Order: sequence, then structure tokens, then C-alpha cells
Amino acid sequence: MSLNIKNERVHALAREAARVTGQSQTSVIERALEELLEREKWESERDKRNRRIEEVLAEIDTRTTDEDRARARQIMEDMYDENGLPVL
Repeated sequence: MSLNIKNERVHALAREAARVTGQSQTSVIERALEELLEREKWESERDKRNRRIEEVLAEIDTRTTDEDRARARQIMEDMYDENGLPVL
């Protein structure tokens, strides 16, 4: 198999990474690509989770009445003092 990269900066980075790690250029490129793909996968999954959380919060918001909000505020005020510390 062959991969022909005609970018001197990429070659320099591969040489430096190989020198610093003591691995071959192929190994450091393989590792970098694996880490990139893993990070992309993780970020994609995180973005999906965040979108789902936003959907759930929006649904909760549509079902919450002004009375519910006022009661929740009152409960929080009753639980904490003026300094934000729990009331004993």
C-alpha cells in the first residue's frame, strides 16, 4: 500500500513526532489518525447527547406553568439563606 504526501510541513511534523516518540513515521501517523477519528466520534456522540438534552429541556419548558416556576422559586428560596447556604 502506498500513500504519497507532497506536503513538506506534514513530512516535517511526521519526522519530529517520530523523533520525539522514538516510533516510526508510519506509527506516529497511524496513532494521530486513530486519535483524530476517536475524537471525532466522541464529539459527534457528545453533540447528539447535547441535542437530546436540549430537546428534553425544551419539552419540560413547554409543560411548565408560571405557577410551577413560582413554586420552584419559592422552594429554592426556602431551602437557602441570603448567602446561598442551606437553611438548617
